[in-house]
Amino acid sequence: MEKQKYPEVRFNGFSENWEHSNFLDNIQSIIDFRGRTPKKLGMDWSKDGYLALSALNVKNGYIDPKVDAHYGDEKLYQKWMAGNELKKGQVLFTTEAPMGNVAQVPDNRGYILSQRTIAFNVKDNKIVDDFLAVLLGSPNVFNTLSGLSSGGTAKGVSQKSLSGLEVIFAKDLAEQEKIGNFFQNLDQSIALHEKKLTQTQNFKKAMLEKMFPKHGSKRPEIRLKGFSGDWSSYSVFDLSKNSTLSNGVFNDQNKVGKGYKLINVLDMYLETSIDENRLTLLDLDKREFEQNKVNYGDIFFTRSSLVKEGIAFSNVYLGDSDDITYDGHLIKLSPNLNIIDPIFLNYCLKSSKIRKQLILGGKSTTMTTIGQQEVGSTLVDIPSIQEQKKIGIYFKKIDETLNLKQQQLQTLKNLKQALLEKMFV
Repeated sequence: MEKQKYPEVRFNGFSENWEHSNFLDNIQSIIDFRGRTPKKLGMDWSKDGYLALSALNVKNGYIDPKVDAHYGDEKLYQKWMAGNELKKGQVLFTTEAPMGNVAQVPDNRGYILSQRTIAFNVKDNKIVDDFLAVLLGSPNVFNTLSGLSSGGTAKGVSQKSLSGLEVIFAKDLAEQEKIGNFFQNLDQSIALHEKKLTQTQNFKKAMLEKMFPKHGSKRPEIRLKGFSGDWSSYSVFDLSKNSTLSNGVFNDQNKVGKGYKLINVLDMYLETSIDENRLTLLDLDKREFEQNKVNYGDIFFTRSSLVKEGIAFSNVYLGDSDDITYDGHLIKLSPNLNIIDPIFLNYCLKSSKIRKQLILGGKSTTMTTIGQQEVGSTLVDIPSIQEQKKIGIYFKKIDETLNLKQQQLQTLKNLKQALLEKMFV
């Protein structure tokens, strides 16, 4: 049966069948400086000048100048790019590590085309740059290229691979332009949402530094209205109900899938408090469960990490269910609610002053580990319970904003993926 030659979703006014052709029939030439380096040209990178584009800074839909930033001066640029200068809108494609990132040259400032990245000069009567960028990022084309690529773990695309790529695309350049513009606008909206999300994340990070005392101080730099005076120091042991901490249950993979809800290591890395709707199940006998039962306000710390900076990541449970336990790779603190607000403490533990103490308490061999004694001995500065609650509410609102922005961003990304499926053959 012949494959359908038009997409499921189209703009009004277009009904002509799409065209099947070899990909390279639409390309005038490929700019590929594979293996070229400044050293081979008898030169070197500079502190500034023309940015070099590589597979590390060419991302999907944009160029990140902060990643793998190398620059060439005028002399290197002319020697490297002479006769092949990149123009605004030209499509860039990463050939390996990673394979398949697609972006467009953002302006006419001049760029050096560097490692594992190629650029296309299109046949203007066949295909427009904006459409080509979307076509290369569509699921069918990406999957086909993955099948044509060579290599093991690190897949790579050569010009020979591209010569085997067959595509179906709009013959009408006006339809191509419509599709290209549509996805450009969608990408701009995604980029704007990503920027707003990053700004909110940076704001939260800054306030975690300013609203908790720094090293050598008993007062934060920024204080909520109505509060004053020094904060008091307590050890984590002091903040516990019984001045003790505890480890969780053995996560037997043969008992997964039914039983009690289980808090595990992954739940420590959420932006918000632990979400019991995400928890897996573990079958335990009643006695073991009762010994390791989770209650409102319990805070958990990771006991091990591949990197030292990842040790003792924490999160808090704020629900009221009576069927939750926790993994043995976690340490549990059941706080004394008369002196410490668990929401406040959860944010306090993420401040740099506390994180530094916890990281120093880790012991590194193949992995970094931390025990109850090191976590329990960590010193925490706290204000009155009233101020704690106000600070906890303040940061909880920031997290709710972050969660909303993440959902909005994911909705846009899901929309783009769905439309790429429906607007291409």
